[in-house]
Amino acid sequence: MEQSEVKLWPLLHRPQGPLAPHIDAFAVCLSEQGFKRHSISQQIRLIAKLSRWMKTQAVGMDLLADEHFDRFRRLTGSRNSAHAGDRLCLSRLMTFLRQTGVVRQQAATPAVDVTPIQIVIAAYRQHLRQAQALSPATLRQYIPFAEQFLAERFASGAVELSELRAADVVGFITRQAARLGQARAKCSTIALRSFLRYLRLRGDVTLDLAAAVPTVPNWSMTGVARAISAEDLRAVLQSCQRDTAAGCRDYAILLLLARLGLRAGEIVALTLESIDWELGSLTVIGSKGGKNTQLPLPADVGEATSSYLLRARPRSRDRTLFLRTNAPIRGLGSPTSIGSIVGAAIARTGLQIRHGGAHQFRHALACEMLRQGASLTEIGSLLRHQHVKTTSIYAKVDFAALRPLALPWPGVQS
Repeated sequence: MEQSEVKLWPLLHRPQGPLAPHIDAFAVCLSEQGFKRHSISQQIRLIAKLSRWMKTQAVGMDLLADEHFDRFRRLTGSRNSAHAGDRLCLSRLMTFLRQTGVVRQQAATPAVDVTPIQIVIAAYRQHLRQAQALSPATLRQYIPFAEQFLAERFASGAVELSELRAADVVGFITRQAARLGQARAKCSTIALRSFLRYLRLRGDVTLDLAAAVPTVPNWSMTGVARAISAEDLRAVLQSCQRDTAAGCRDYAILLLLARLGLRAGEIVALTLESIDWELGSLTVIGSKGGKNTQLPLPADVGEATSSYLLRARPRSRDRTLFLRTNAPIRGLGSPTSIGSIVGAAIARTGLQIRHGGAHQFRHALACEMLRQGASLTEIGSLLRHQHVKTTSIYAKVDFAALRPLALPWPGVQS
């Protein structure tokens, strides 16, 4: 039985092949990412097998590339569901080898032929990013609609922008409105107007086609805030098993949603530096606008967060406040992770809660503040609304205050 000096992986035979000198360091890297000893052993056995295969195929470290991994998996039969983790393991290995300088970065892939539509869209993307300084999130909203508009009009043929007419614009929006929700359909009109103004600015079209974009009805402020009830909120918080690492983390996250009304993206973006323990404050980077806001840290939120940091947060160099509980240990990654945590907590309660998602906690906080006598200005300040109009939707949930304003039905004595 041969074992590395760090005692992280056992092999029946000493590893052979070009990867053998790097196995110990890779095992340490896996350990630092939070992988358990059993998982490390499984991955090292795969790497040792790969190293022997490389030796038989005369593949040196100077030649190693991603396509060799594909060949190895194809020839060794590690493509079925039982070996689903092999691809991820080999990907981690290549990342490690490149970061340590053992393998050079792959040269850029040969240029492929681009379509006329892609050429137009690439120039439009550059215009939005450089001339208009729009955010990547806005680009992700605009670009697909512009690309789809051109694809529907010109298909795979030549792109003659001068041939665009108002009927093309109206037809596209009509089809979008038929298949999309109101908000998304409205987004398509905004994106298309932007694209058509860009084409006119460049001189590709002479007509003001942006004026031909029809309006999609999307009356704002017509709904009532979808808030989780106080009873259901207590049940969701109590569902967290705070004696486990995941439960301790989830409880702190749910309290941040419930007590401070943070958005999912704002929680994901929190770092260890976001909390000032001496001042008892939390610095939040707004997911809308990117502005930094300093909020007071409620006592129960502080206690839950400190408990997570002291007892449950995995050891990691990652400065993100909340980390995954499973390897590889890193930040939660995206706002959808918060939604998954909320969904799992609601499922544990067994309650049939009408609305899902993390935003219902934000609505619940605003509704409770309103019931306690807070003004809409105070609510908007805590929720960091940029416009008073956004906060005014919560006036609709104060039924006691609204009831005296209701006019009697004609013919009915009040």
